[in-house]
Amino acid sequence: MSDSVAYALLVYTGLQIFVTITALRGGTASLLPYFALIVLIAAIVPACRRFERRWNRLSDEAACDPDLAPVFRRDIIGLWLLAIGLPFALAGLFTLLGYVIGG
Repeated sequence: MSDSVAYALLVYTGLQIFVTITALRGGTASLLPYFALIVLIAAIVPACRRFERRWNRLSDEAACDPDLAPVFRRDIIGLWLLAIGLPFALAGLFTLLGYVIGG
């Protein structure tokens, strides 16, 4: 799980930079893109830590249990959905807020 979390954080960071830079280039004159960046960083770290903590508590023998394979797969899918989807979802929300607040 630790490797998956590390790779997901790399992808997340790259997407976050891309999304934030795109919003800034789009002529957004507010502080919302910067606020979105802070919120996204504050949201992803605890979420990734939760995924990793669950699996690091297991012994090597327990981690190899075939009964845990569906749970592991669910956590991996959730981790990647969070890493890929969160930057776009929150950037869209903050862009919408910018339009509502800005006029």
